[in-house]
Amino acid sequence: MEEGRPLTVHTLNELLLVCSLVLLVAVAAVRVSSRSGLPSLLIYLGIGVAIGQDGIGNVVFDNAELTQVIGYAALVVILAEGGLGTKWKEIRPALPAAIMLSLVGVAISVGVTAAGAHYLVGLEWRQALLIGAVVSSTDAAAVFSVLRKVPLPSRITGVLEAESGFNDAPVVILVVAFSTVGPVDDWYVLLGKIALELAIGAAIGLAVGFLGAYGLRHVALPASGLYPIAVMAIAIVAYAAGAMAHGSGFLAVYLAAMLLGNAKLPHWPATRGFADGLGWIAQIGMFVLLGLLVTPHELVRDFWPAVVIGLVLTMVARPLEVFLSLLPFRIPWQEQVLMSWAGLRGAVPIILATIPMVSGIEGSDRVFNIVFVLVVVYTLVQGPTLPWLARKLDLGRGMETASDLGIESAPLEKLRGHLLSFAIPPASRMHGVEVSELRLPPGASVTLVVRDGKSFVPAPTTVLRHGDELLVVATDPVRDAAEARLRAVARGGKLAGWLGTGNGSASH
Repeated sequence: MEEGRPLTVHTLNELLLVCSLVLLVAVAAVRVSSRSGLPSLLIYLGIGVAIGQDGIGNVVFDNAELTQVIGYAALVVILAEGGLGTKWKEIRPALPAAIMLSLVGVAISVGVTAAGAHYLVGLEWRQALLIGAVVSSTDAAAVFSVLRKVPLPSRITGVLEAESGFNDAPVVILVVAFSTVGPVDDWYVLLGKIALELAIGAAIGLAVGFLGAYGLRHVALPASGLYPIAVMAIAIVAYAAGAMAHGSGFLAVYLAAMLLGNAKLPHWPATRGFADGLGWIAQIGMFVLLGLLVTPHELVRDFWPAVVIGLVLTMVARPLEVFLSLLPFRIPWQEQVLMSWAGLRGAVPIILATIPMVSGIEGSDRVFNIVFVLVVVYTLVQGPTLPWLARKLDLGRGMETASDLGIESAPLEKLRGHLLSFAIPPASRMHGVEVSELRLPPGASVTLVVRDGKSFVPAPTTVLRHGDELLVVATDPVRDAAEARLRAVARGGKLAGWLGTGNGSASH
């Protein structure tokens, strides 16, 4: 290649080569992200911009269609990973509020933001509506990456997490509708399409998730390494089935993954780690690719329009969305303020901004540039200030800090039992509890303890300590009760169940 000549990327093979070269750098950047408190998307986007056009790598990439395809695939993996990590007991009380934010809130956000883009920036209505719809999707990964050190009430985390999993579906439908060549459907037609696609996606996601969880719990696979693959495959099947049935594939994959994640599947810690790794790879590849797609010198003219639209979104649309959507739930104003400021935008808006580019909508390049700048600027502003705001609003004080157990279950098919293994984490209240005080149900017992590299069979009076690794054998009928009891003791100590801190159904 001649000196100074740009490297042009057009094909998937060339793109994979470029992405693989920066993967190790991006993985190393995870540590920088965790220390700085900034969402990792900024670092990965920066890597893409740095090696792209106008950057040190001078790589030219302009294939919006390929970006959209890979972005959709990455979103499926990210939503699956997010659903697997969603705890049903935490989001169940928050579901009504999250659904209101995902439906009514999205409509408010789209309308207010589009009005600001039209009247303040001068965009035509189609472009304004596209921007309003694109930036109405929040990103839980961005939110919790900066809140991970601030314990918050489960109602806040539950609402934000469920909202981010649910609002992608209606937003995608709106963006596709606004990106269709020709007149946009009437509002009541759009509302009907959204309701139908969400209903189809929810039904398929719940069905696939239930059937997949039932199958994995009752069929012992020949190797433990197959369980993570099977779980991710089931989640992806939910997306494909939902999309093929003209429903919301994104809602389907999230709900299916959430059911799988709460089904107490065999070898769960290994499955969770596998999904987490895939999620990181998907995020890294997607963000780097989006950084490659943007042309930095074209962002200058759209910087101030993006700032103005971002102000409308952050200071007017999001607070109004939260206030009106949560009005029936009597949520304290402090929590509403934090939820308003925690409406971080991540990869989804940038990926959705490629849809009008692929459709050939006039002004779509400018829409992409405005969305890109808006996401970067307001993530820089909101991300580092979220923990500070949570502390100022006094929302992190007195929260439960005891760690949950990462219990791994291996089915013993011929013995009709299960082998449960786990390590007692540093913050667990199982520390100091005697084996007999675990009060496991009949048919379950602690068979082995590994402490400081040495294993021994415990006596009923053996006192458990932080860092101990335990093996518990449970018969098939009491497997769930034994796991529930172990988790209850880890959270509430030896009196769990008697003090309302866990499952008290175990025999005393």
